[in-house]
Amino acid sequence: MKAKGLFVPLGLLSIVLLAAGGLVYAITGEMSNLPLALIWVGLLVLLLFFYLCFPEIREFITKRSTKYALNTAIMTAVFTVIIGLIAGMSVKYKVRVDLTQDNRYTLSDHTVKILKSLNEDVEAIAFYRSDERTRQAMSDLLGEYAYHSPKFSFRFVDPDRDPIETAKYGITSYRTTVLKYGNKQEIIGTESENKLTNSLLKLVSKDVKVFYFVTGHGEKNIDNKEDDGYSYVKEAIERENHQVRDLLLVSAEKVPDDASVLVVSGPETDYLQAELDKITAFVKNGGRVMFMVDPSGGLAKITSYLGEFGFELANDLIFDKMSQVSGSNIAIPVVVQYHKEHPVTREFEQFTFFPFARSVHIKEEPAKGSWDIAKTSDKSWTVTSDLKKLTKEDEEFNPDKHKRGPISVVAVTAVEVNLGGNKAKDDKAKGGESKGGETGGEQDDSMKTWGKVMVVGDSDFASNKFMKAGNKDFLLNMLNWLAEEHTLISIRKKEPGLTPLLLTAVQGKIVFWLSVVIVPSLLLVAGLGVTARRRRGA
Repeated sequence: MKAKGLFVPLGLLSIVLLAAGGLVYAITGEMSNLPLALIWVGLLVLLLFFYLCFPEIREFITKRSTKYALNTAIMTAVFTVIIGLIAGMSVKYKVRVDLTQDNRYTLSDHTVKILKSLNEDVEAIAFYRSDERTRQAMSDLLGEYAYHSPKFSFRFVDPDRDPIETAKYGITSYRTTVLKYGNKQEIIGTESENKLTNSLLKLVSKDVKVFYFVTGHGEKNIDNKEDDGYSYVKEAIERENHQVRDLLLVSAEKVPDDASVLVVSGPETDYLQAELDKITAFVKNGGRVMFMVDPSGGLAKITSYLGEFGFELANDLIFDKMSQVSGSNIAIPVVVQYHKEHPVTREFEQFTFFPFARSVHIKEEPAKGSWDIAKTSDKSWTVTSDLKKLTKEDEEFNPDKHKRGPISVVAVTAVEVNLGGNKAKDDKAKGGESKGGETGGEQDDSMKTWGKVMVVGDSDFASNKFMKAGNKDFLLNMLNWLAEEHTLISIRKKEPGLTPLLLTAVQGKIVFWLSVVIVPSLLLVAGLGVTARRRRGA
């Protein structure tokens, strides 16, 4: 038989033998005698093929068509390698853009900040069936957590295939994830970033801070679920692993020792001097207080009391034309300016709304920790807070009667106190701030520490009706700063929801005419024209 007649049979036989050996190895998982023999015989046949058919191979290679095919193959291989390198680099270096309105596919700054603060390893064990349709969503979410922190790892367990591991953690249902942190663990039931992060917070928090809300003078009720209640505030604080309690200050001997922050939320009647003295004692013991004081002429003692700390609370009401852009009325000013040197507002850029707010100002002294940290726009102005005296003219700015914005609605100061060496050392060990709570100077050895007082010119901004978007993050950031929980000062994840497209009347008409009238009529005319032209040509 001529060598040319063996060209195709020998080539095919070598390929078949090599493929068969590889297939047997892939199925059995062992390089036993059979796959080894097939591969060896295939190599021998291939060697024989090259020896007997060398002239034909040389003739085939020297053909012009072969050269073109070889060039194409080389270019394809190079292109494939380049694509492979890009794909490999993309695994380590990711560049993604989340174009959804609420960034539902991106971890929030709040979560990222917590992940970067992890000091010990956290393991997530997700119990999902292999065919569970939500498994991929959880895998993507946990992958994001692991991407932002080398301390975070995860793995999946199929409860049907590994009942021993499932029983070990007491898992009784699918779609359950266990977070392990040292000897502690938390269980999450759904694919939710908020729930996962809240559980992570519970694990890593070494102590639970307690927030007391004063009652007895018509303050906002933390259990009230109506629009003017504070139940959302309570839920939001508790989700960050804190506790919220009521405090009837008039009957208490003092502010409890376990209080991290004392909140006075919109009192309707004035405080007794004895109550103010208890608050003073708390502040001078290094305590932190937030006053939310609505526009009113009936809180003379509270206004005078805050004046002793340097706060100026004018008897006014803020109007703001900018609020009309968002569909609100001018009595709901929009805060757009934040102090970029204060920890609460350094990275905060969201709009916040303060319905029926008064101005709050303090002389800024960084060395004493005194700052105006939030201001309305330059489209705002102040008028008298007595609603009965307001006139139609007050709805437009008058330089002769009104004060033009920006208007400060939130201010803070620090109060220097002396607690003794042990307290000062403890405060420093816990990361306590020095020099008014803000400057970078070192705390001296004179056993000093600092109390803090924050004043907000409105309490409705934190009510259930307005406790959303920027208002929620801003309030929680202020409270966490007062409580020395700096890791939690961030922007939190918004729960995904409907994102309707809101159109004006003009935009609605444009959409209707384009989609229902203009485009269909043009297509109809074009079709009639083409049909008529063909018939005429026939």
